[in-house]
Amino acid sequence: MAAQSWLESLRGAKKTALVQDGKKKVHYLFLDGSEMVEEYEVSNDQLIVRKWRRKSQLGSHGHWQVEVGETFSGAVGSLEQQLIQESSSNPIFTRKDTKTSFQWRIRNLPYPKKVYSTTVDPDQRCCIVRTSNKKYYKKFNIPDMDRCRLPLDNSALSFTHANNTLIITYQKPTEILQLEQEVLWELKKVKVAEDGDVDCKTQ
Repeated sequence: MAAQSWLESLRGAKKTALVQDGKKKVHYLFLDGSEMVEEYEVSNDQLIVRKWRRKSQLGSHGHWQVEVGETFSGAVGSLEQQLIQESSSNPIFTRKDTKTSFQWRIRNLPYPKKVYSTTVDPDQRCCIVRTSNKKYYKKFNIPDMDRCRLPLDNSALSFTHANNTLIITYQKPTEILQLEQEVLWELKKVKVAEDGDVDCKTQ
């Protein structure tokens, strides 16, 4: 089962953890040299950040790629990145999950709710957002579903719109909910360093 295969990869990774400012930060170093950093709220174990850094073909470290959370926040951002941000009036796409669903927010979309539609393309394994006025179109995948090789279900996808923000929700299937509980159980086994003892490699 692909979900178990991913869980075994997490178990096999070298992990370090640090609690700081009410957040538990976990750094994973996988056998292939790729790195993943996750941040959880200590109070409720809610995932708030996940980012990746993979080695290039020449063996050098690439840039951090944000999967969950704000692209320009905390240690993820740098002065250079902040200087090249897109105009604040452009649509801003971010992922911020809940316990029971994957969730994305697209800010700066002022059009009325009736013009939006969301669909799943099972062949391309992606979700598609489009507007009937042809002002916005976006395709995005769900890496968690891809890692577990789970099919996408159109009935799990929904959206709301308020305050110029489109909120897209995909209900997590049982397999994902179970996997996340097992991951949290594994993370409880990781020794947590005191603040300042380890940098958790988030820079």
